Amino acid sequence: MSGAVPVIAIDGPSASGKGTVAARVARALGFRYLDSGALYRLATLEAMRRRLPLTDAEALARAAREMEIAFRDGSLWLDGEDVTEAVRSEEVSAATSRVAASAAVREALLGRQRQFREAPGLVADGRDMGSVVFPDAALKVFLTAEVPVRAERRHKQLMEKGMYAKMSDVVEDLRQRDTRDSTRPVAPLKHYPDALFLDTSALSIDQAVGQVLAWYRESAPR
Repeated sequence: MSGAVPVIAIDGPSASGKGTVAARVARALGFRYLDSGALYRLATLEAMRRRLPLTDAEALARAAREMEIAFRDGSLWLDGEDVTEAVRSEEVSAATSRVAASAAVREALLGRQRQFREAPGLVADGRDMGSVVFPDAALKVFLTAEVPVRAERRHKQLMEKGMYAKMSDVVEDLRQRDTRDSTRPVAPLKHYPDALFLDTSALSIDQAVGQVLAWYRESAPR
């Protein structure tokens, strides 16, 4: 798709709120929305269903290329089955960052992510949307929050799902995910100089969305 189609790339760590912000920004602008994490979750679930070792990069990449996926009205479909809930399980969540660290898997999913770039525009969230997938994005944002704030958000999500979790365990899990995401050899998560930094620790969702929209309107061609 032509580079003339604008992209807003929002990257950041787990539980930073980037998905909620990105989805609302897309809705406000009438743009398409790409939750790149969903693609990696789908690839992880596919690998688990095939009982593939998470250390076998070639097999993981093949599964990522072969899986049949669809996004329908907010639902995720894998091989003809609605897996919206399944991909959000803790088992899949824990394994996804390991699968996403594979260079072969990331290469396998690169084209699929870029296919989402259609007029009038796209808002994409993930770990490397601005650095790798859409390096020519009109606006790049690194959205984060302090670990205690992110842990509180994550803990609340788990409790709302009826899943008990100790806060100390949630904090440790986030720290481990941050380490894996920021130290992986391929497309590590980090704040690149061309991305605007947005700390949402003390911001409401409305304020964070408003800031991204303001930045985009300032950067958009007249």
